[in-house]
Amino acid sequence: MIIGSISEDRNIEKRVAVTPDTIKKYKTLGLDIKLIKNYGSHLGISDKEYEDEGASILKNDDEVIASSDAIIQLNIPSDENLNKFKKDQILIGVLNPYSNETKLKEIIAKNIKCFSLELLPRITRAQSMDILSSQANLAGYKAVIESFAFFQKAIPMMMTAAGTISAAKVLVVGAGVAGLQAIATAKRMGAIVYATDVRLASKEQVESLGGKFLIVEDAENLETEGGYAKEASDDFKKKQEELLKETLKKIDIVICTALIPGKKAPVIIKKDMINIMQNGSVIYDLAASQGGNSELTKVDEIIDNNGIKIMGEANILNKLPISASNLYSKNMFNFVSNLFNKESKNFEINLEDEIIKKTMVK
Repeated sequence: MIIGSISEDRNIEKRVAVTPDTIKKYKTLGLDIKLIKNYGSHLGISDKEYEDEGASILKNDDEVIASSDAIIQLNIPSDENLNKFKKDQILIGVLNPYSNETKLKEIIAKNIKCFSLELLPRITRAQSMDILSSQANLAGYKAVIESFAFFQKAIPMMMTAAGTISAAKVLVVGAGVAGLQAIATAKRMGAIVYATDVRLASKEQVESLGGKFLIVEDAENLETEGGYAKEASDDFKKKQEELLKETLKKIDIVICTALIPGKKAPVIIKKDMINIMQNGSVIYDLAASQGGNSELTKVDEIIDNNGIKIMGEANILNKLPISASNLYSKNMFNFVSNLFNKESKNFEINLEDEIIKKTMVK
């Protein structure tokens, strides 16, 4: 059986689904790998490095698609490439079925099996495949670095003969994987860190990292069985708004990470809250591509609201593409390994396997 991977649109995606390290792992399963020419050249990975591990380098996307049993990607391929897929092929990636519903229905109708890795269930056996966690870890770290670089004051407390500089105060909105990494990174760099989340179970995790958890009075636990956040009631939102409005008066930097799977990001930081923040404050919104947690967020723009900067990128991981690709490619291998039957040497769509059942797009 042959695994193939074609180029992403590098204007929006610099990560790759296959790294040289994972080629040898695929080979041990008995799988061949075929890649497009210059597949990883933008990351400083030459075709020779892939070939040395046993991959075949082909001239164009058409050749890779035509010769592969399964195609592994980051994002859903272009319409032009999707039209080249053939019956019984497998497509695996972060296909975003909520946004690409029509497109995916069309290719599924051609009897192409599609698996979207952001739909992985949160079970122990799926942890090694969990692309949301591996990528969110890096995103949380990088959001702190980016916002601190933009902030025009020192982050840690500094005591000098000329006087003392106070430590920067950071608020992390959402204490999932990205939020917890943001808390840990900001704390290591000397900031005073606060955090809020609708899931009460987050309190202990936040405090274990040295953060101060902001809890809404009489809060309900808004956590799904799968461990994700669910939408808050209007009463909760009102209480959270009042708490945040008071807190934001003393905050220098806000890192927004709150997302609800398959839905628009909740708007948590309203314009009137931003207006009471200190001049020179920074908001970095990791939820920008799903609408943003800040009311003023615009994707890939820096908004200046009376001296308060609001930032949000469509894909912050394009600033860490090598590290992100290394983790993603390992997640992908672990998923493919679960899908591949080593005895029959074939891909097996076993819908009794929760991982396969939950990730398969229907």
